Amino acid sequence: MKAIRFNVSIPQYLALKILGALNKGAYYKGLLSTVRLVDIPQPKIVTSEWVKIKVLRCGMCKSDVNAITLSSSPAWTPYCSFPSILGHEVSGQIVEVGSAVENLHVGDIVAISPVLNCKVREIEPECKACQQGLGCCENFAEGRLATGSVIDVCTALNGGYSEYMVAHKSQVFKIPNGTSAEIAALIEPFAIALEAVFTNRPQSGDHVLIIGCGVIGNMVILALRALDIPCKITVLVSSNFTAKLAKSAGADYTITGPHALEKAAEITGGKCYIPLLGQSTMMRGFDKVYDCYSNSGSVNTALRAARTGGVISLIGISDQLKYDPTMIWLKLLTLKGTTFYGFHDWEGKKRHVFEIAIDLVSKKNIKFQNLITHTFKLDEYRKMIDVNINKGKYKTIKTMFVFD
Repeated sequence: MKAIRFNVSIPQYLALKILGALNKGAYYKGLLSTVRLVDIPQPKIVTSEWVKIKVLRCGMCKSDVNAITLSSSPAWTPYCSFPSILGHEVSGQIVEVGSAVENLHVGDIVAISPVLNCKVREIEPECKACQQGLGCCENFAEGRLATGSVIDVCTALNGGYSEYMVAHKSQVFKIPNGTSAEIAALIEPFAIALEAVFTNRPQSGDHVLIIGCGVIGNMVILALRALDIPCKITVLVSSNFTAKLAKSAGADYTITGPHALEKAAEITGGKCYIPLLGQSTMMRGFDKVYDCYSNSGSVNTALRAARTGGVISLIGISDQLKYDPTMIWLKLLTLKGTTFYGFHDWEGKKRHVFEIAIDLVSKKNIKFQNLITHTFKLDEYRKMIDVNINKGKYKTIKTMFVFD
């Protein structure tokens, strides 16, 4: 079968850091490319608790682009193994079911939670994080599978940039009849947004700030509105194009251009103060902040924009950060990491955030199609990467591989 394989060696890494600074195309074109279209055997189910899936759609995530362009922090690498097949925003159709799998059947359309936790790795007793229903496991480098936090950075499995893949029954979530393959593939990023909201939930009357309005920023807005949380939403956007998307999703206010803090102060009733040197700071700002970039600039903005006692969720994945921590102690702020998919109270019981996401999409009739700006066949992967690297040029929000 056809697949997009990712791999990198230390000499290759060092060479590409030099060449990539001059031309980003070096990361995905030519002799040193980190990704290639390959022919590999179709995967086999690992045990009787696994299913085999024909991939229908797979989105390209910013974390995939970061991996391809070697922009992720090396601190991540102990929880990865290579070579691997990228892609974790997957929808597919079950074509084979293990004998110990119940409630999943050949022909079902499914979304896949990509995390390789204790249950998937058949580790007992489960780690403390898994027992508590947290999204991150403490055993990503342990158990019967090769090292890997998620399916697409584990050499023993493969992600959705391929025609077929396998998954443990605990990772597979059936999609209601009538839901498109595109919507099903976007359950994963919607679950990420929901996880951020559940772990940093606004109170009634709070004013929240969302920094960045790509896929995750839009989905944080949709999650807040779908959960009927009575809060005001302001979004810091990069263009009029993304401002329009934010408004369509349910934002109350959008801010673009320079002097963002001053504009935010007008919206919140806050006040900006100018230091001897450096950026302005604001008091009486936002109760909750969701930073969908999590780079040095956005984190510094979040710290200055949050109100005293505020909580900032770092959703975006980036390399090492440089920021001034003064606002953390001056305003008693909390920086909160958020990623992957936990269990939360929903309609009287603990449920996986994927289940909640699917439930909300069905009951609230949430539509994500307007976020999909480009689709590609698998052999067009270089163009797909180019469109993601040059988002402003192509007005890119979500790109997706189409297999059928």
